[in-house]
Amino acid sequence: MIKTKIIATLGPCCNTADTIRSMVDCGVDVFRLNFSHGTLEKHAELLEQFNTARERHHHTTAVLGDLCGPKIRLGHIDSPGRKIEVGEEITIISGQFKPEAPLIGTTYENFARDVKDGDRILIDDGQIILRALRHEDNKVVCLVEVPGTLKIRKGINLPDSTVSAPSITDNDWQCVDWAIQNNFDFLALSFVRSGDEIRQLKSHIERVGSDIKVIAKIETAAALENLEDIAKASDIILVARGDLGVEVDIARVPLIQKHITHLCRKLGKPVIVATQMLQSMIESPTPTRAEVSDVANAIMDFADAVMLSGETAVGKYPVEAARTICRIAEVTEAYLEEGNVVYPKIDTGQELQLSAAIAHSVAQMTEDIDVRIVAVWSQSGSTARLLSKARIDVPILAFSSNERVCRQMCLHYGVIPRCREIPQDTQEFIHLTDKLILERRWHKPGDKIVLLTGEPIGAADATSAVIVHKLTADN
Repeated sequence: MIKTKIIATLGPCCNTADTIRSMVDCGVDVFRLNFSHGTLEKHAELLEQFNTARERHHHTTAVLGDLCGPKIRLGHIDSPGRKIEVGEEITIISGQFKPEAPLIGTTYENFARDVKDGDRILIDDGQIILRALRHEDNKVVCLVEVPGTLKIRKGINLPDSTVSAPSITDNDWQCVDWAIQNNFDFLALSFVRSGDEIRQLKSHIERVGSDIKVIAKIETAAALENLEDIAKASDIILVARGDLGVEVDIARVPLIQKHITHLCRKLGKPVIVATQMLQSMIESPTPTRAEVSDVANAIMDFADAVMLSGETAVGKYPVEAARTICRIAEVTEAYLEEGNVVYPKIDTGQELQLSAAIAHSVAQMTEDIDVRIVAVWSQSGSTARLLSKARIDVPILAFSSNERVCRQMCLHYGVIPRCREIPQDTQEFIHLTDKLILERRWHKPGDKIVLLTGEPIGAADATSAVIVHKLTADN
């Protein structure tokens, strides 16, 4: 029972219900569909396989849709690509047609308007670097500073330019509505620059009657400038280290990761660390030592979840990658439980101040007495989230009668979500908890657990009692 939540990306290398089920067996909690690649028809096929696997498994799992955002890409280039050399001049023009050399196409229609003379153009995660020399009508003539091979659809970053495209594109809105129709649990917004963009997406979701949680992907310099506003507007934060490492000095990325994870801890918001966690496992059945250290350090930085991208979507060893990252989490969590880690106070604001104080008290209680598990009825998921951010050393068994809420609790560190009908009273809740724990053989009769409950159970802000209880086979 690892506490760190694991996200895996679906793709052509894990596109069957059997493979997905094997990944759930390893410990994967959330499956991601990346709308940057493939069509909605292909995503529908993956979603069908995921739903088939979910029906056969008792482990609660959720689905996340990752919106493309204004990702700028190269246009058509014949395979195996076009090699460019230092000092060569190439010209970039908007359009996905097949241009003749020295022209190169880009998917971004405002490229010539946004890029100024002297700006850097970084291609393929910064492996190729161009410098804008001059504009000729709607074309930009660039000098090659770092050479490489240009390939179709590779990403372009413009760290020196102000990108005028909205964070939510027309294609994104189609994906948003499709995700709502298909009962997704999370939507991740790419290239966020301000809290207003998050509020715009959440307003649309609420207007159509959905309660999908919104994840803000931090991957631009502008997002770092508005980080606290974005974090407060979002439900969850994702540290997208790939584009972030291109947009800012790569040496700053580990420090930015620590800053974001600590901020989310303070605000009581879940945080995901992503990109190249086990990158070598795309081709290799084992990770590098550096990758193992990276995953462990993300968990020690208070990340709630870690995410696999290409490792599972297009890698040769998707199940092995899932098993490996879960094993790293298991060992790291055992180390954290043995140490005296000091956690910063949660600053939730006035509306959740009482719940945060209760979570802090329960965390202290589990240290002072031999508690094996904390059980809570968390109808909206808020109390479970705050208990999670308190980094309690024991698992948190969180109940709700709302299936969507249970799935969304899949991103809360240490939380085991279970969907059940609302008990009539505290005694029935205790009986329900005892029965589940003993049936699963998580613990044995006589072991102490802590229950958070209130009257009426299931009502907002109803937590009014913290009960220390011994597991009982018949009650």
